[in-house]
Formats: sequence, C-alpha cells, structure tokens
Amino acid sequence: MNDSIRFILNGEDIALANVGPTETLLDFLRMKRRLTGTKEGCAEGDCGACTVLVGRLADGKLAYESVNACIRFMGSLHATHVVTVEHLAGRDGALHPVQQALVDCHGSQCGFCTPGFVMSLYGLWLTKEKPGRREIEKALQGNLCRCTGYEPIVKAAEQVSLQRPSALFDPLQRTRSEIVARLWAMQASGTIRIASGEDRLIVPASLQALAEVLSEEPDATVIAGATDVGLWVTKQMRRLSPVVFINHLSELQSVTESDDGVTIGAGVSYSRAFEAISSKIPALGRLIDRIGGEQVRNMGTIGGNIANGSPIGDSPPPLIALGATLTLRSLQGQRRMPLEDFFIAYGKQDRRPGEFVESVFVPYPKAASRFAAYKITKRRDEDITAVLGAFLLTLDEAETITDIRIAFGGMAATPKRAPTVEAALIGKPWTEASIDAARPAFDADFQPLTDWRATAEYRQLTAKNLLTRFYLETVGAPAELKRFVEVA
Repeated sequence: MNDSIRFILNGEDIALANVGPTETLLDFLRMKRRLTGTKEGCAEGDCGACTVLVGRLADGKLAYESVNACIRFMGSLHATHVVTVEHLAGRDGALHPVQQALVDCHGSQCGFCTPGFVMSLYGLWLTKEKPGRREIEKALQGNLCRCTGYEPIVKAAEQVSLQRPSALFDPLQRTRSEIVARLWAMQASGTIRIASGEDRLIVPASLQALAEVLSEEPDATVIAGATDVGLWVTKQMRRLSPVVFINHLSELQSVTESDDGVTIGAGVSYSRAFEAISSKIPALGRLIDRIGGEQVRNMGTIGGNIANGSPIGDSPPPLIALGATLTLRSLQGQRRMPLEDFFIAYGKQDRRPGEFVESVFVPYPKAASRFAAYKITKRRDEDITAVLGAFLLTLDEAETITDIRIAFGGMAATPKRAPTVEAALIGKPWTEASIDAARPAFDADFQPLTDWRATAEYRQLTAKNLLTRFYLETVGAPAELKRFVEVA
C-alpha cells in the first residue's frame, strides 16, 4: 500500500492513488467531498475560515490540532484523522456544545467565518477543560471575523467550558481508541510515491529514506508545514514537482533537553517548540506566540523557517543571537555550523545538493545574561515582521559589557548580526551614554530596503530604538520611546 495516501475523513477511510503534489485539503473537501462547511476566505492561512482538526499519532498517543485547510497539502495527511465541522453533530443531530454556545451567545452574524471559529474552539475544548481568557484569545488568534467584534465568541468559549456533557457525546472522545487502531493500520511500510504525468509526490518512510530521495532528487521541494510554500501555490500559482513531505517523520520530531540547551528537530512545530522553550527562554516563547495564529503554529516548523532562509523569518534572529548551531544531513552524513553562517545571500543558504536541515541546538542564556527579542508589525497578532531585533547581553560585576550579540531580521537580504554595533559596545559600561554612542554604528551594519511593510528610514530608526529599549528594560526604566526623533 505504498502507492496511495491513506487517512480517515471524519469517520470514513480514504485512499488516494491519484493526488497531485500541491492539491490542498480545502479543495479536496469542498470540490471532491462536498463538505462545504469549510470555507475559503484568504487562501493564505490568515483568516481561519478553513480551519479543520487533524489528528496524528505521536508517541503512541492521538493528538488533534487546528490547521488551515487552504494551505495544507494532501500529501501531508497520510495516517491522520481529518475532522471537519460536519462531524461534530450528536447522534441525534443535536448541535455540539461548542456550536450551541455560539448560538446562545450570539457569536455569529453573517456566518461565513463561524465554522472556522467552531473548529478552533473545538480544538481548545478538547485540550483545555477550563481555559482562561488568555488561552481563549490565543486559540482564536488565527480566526478573523468582521461582524461580531469577538466578545460574543470569547463568551461562548467561556460558557462551553462551564458545563461539559458525558464524553460519550463527543465524536472524537467516543471513538478515540477505534481511531488509534485504524491509524496504526495505515502506517506505511515503505516510501510512498505517487506520479501523474510530470507531477510527483513522495512521502519517505524514514530519515534514511529521505536522504536517499534527496540524493536522487536534489531539486525537490521539501515540505514540512507548508505555511510558506502553501502560498507559492495559492497566491503565486507555482507548479511544484517533485514534492517531498516530511511532517510525519518521527526522527525529525524530537525535542531533547540538556543542561546547556535544547535540540529541536527540524519537523518540530512552533506549538511544540513553545512548550520546550517558553519556560527556559521566556522572551523566545513570547515571540513564538506571535508567529501567525494557532493554526499556523501547529503546522509551521522551526526547521522550515530556517531552511526557507527568508530575511523576515521570525526564528533565525533570536536563534542567532543565542548562538544556535545548525545540523544538516545527507547520505554523506551530518554537517554542523553556527546558524548565522547558514545564510549566505537572499534566497541562498549553505546547503549542499541532497542536504536537509535535521535539527538546531539552542543554548540556554547564562544566568547572568540578559536576552530579549522584539517583533515590530503593523498589528500585534498574525502579522508579518517589518523589523525583528534580538539581543543577548553579558556584563561583568562592574556592569561593563563583556559580550553582546545582536541580530536582526527585516534589515538585510538575510537574517544578520550587527558586528559594528557589537564592537562599539563591547568593553564599554552598560549606560545610556554607551548606547547613544553606539547608535550610529547601525548605519555601517545595515542598509535596509523600503517596501510596503516599512520604509528604509523607519527600519533603521526602529533598529536603533530597539537597542535603546533593550537597555531601558534591563535597567528597569520605562521603555516607551519618545525622545528620539531623527529628521533627514
């Protein structure tokens, strides 16, 4: 059975032997299965109208996550359980408690976005018995509504947590053991290959199989979460082939903690990385919480964000500031390098033919160090970075700067350190005068571009002000920047 993608759709086993490498789950649901509760709004993973749940076995347990069907490719669904809004009704057709709460609290007006909100709240309902306001808002970061103002939807989430019916009512809780057995039976025994004309889809059976596939197909597009690649298809209409899917590989899903830091597999999602990082590096955890919405964080991976090499990727600047080390792998073995050396030029990374990102080691900041990461966007949640600055500072007992690492995204063709600024600070006292003296050094390190997110002048001034903000926060002073005004 290595010539088809097999999964469960609501309660039905599906086997697809003729599926394109970039066919989306949204198109499959609406056009081929007529499950039209899942809506298309933005087709780029922003609005949440297409939200469904996808369950996968991990460490022998079945876990469900909300995802964006509009940018989820069918090739990533092997041995999963896809759940749409149509599956929530009770045996007698009664509304699910989540749906009923939205009715009771008037959480829907035009109704277009409602199924997506239902599925996001359902995912929260499955995992959190009594979520707080912050947890509810976090679960809804990836869902947009232009009618209700959100408050009725939040109230619905609060209401449904107060009274939970018997587990036998809920379709996923009622059938969990059965679904687990069916998914175990679907596990592929070898690499799945599906070809239709020039279109080819490959799902490697193991990490070794992935290395072999990429040795044969060095120009293949490797997809973990598709949160960026999905837009290549839905917005740029790019045709991709062959496509290699890796989100199922358990060898890339590991999170290994040590006294010095944490090693994160390339297939680890932002959501799982948050669990591993937020307690040890709180500033990085807060940053991850602002990457896309919950659906994007459930799909997107740290490894994919690195491999993509975007100059506005959110994870590389803080990881570079922390001194992260990247591990690449191919049939020839492993190769390690400082993460900052991986980025060569715009769209070009130090990845040899057949190599792929295997993991990244993130050192924990020393107890005496101070670390911060700042993401500047036009809106707080679910927005692409204009400027992202990360700072790691070490002082001696005399409050003299013994080491400082500064890295930025959105300021150059790649994620980039600020060596001139660092040199201007090392050996100086950690004072406002030292910060003011180092600000002009940014002009030697960065010559940012103007685009629709920000002007070059804004980016340059913002980078300087973020250094000042970092200083103010470390000394406990108010960090609101009002006194720096630079006029060309």
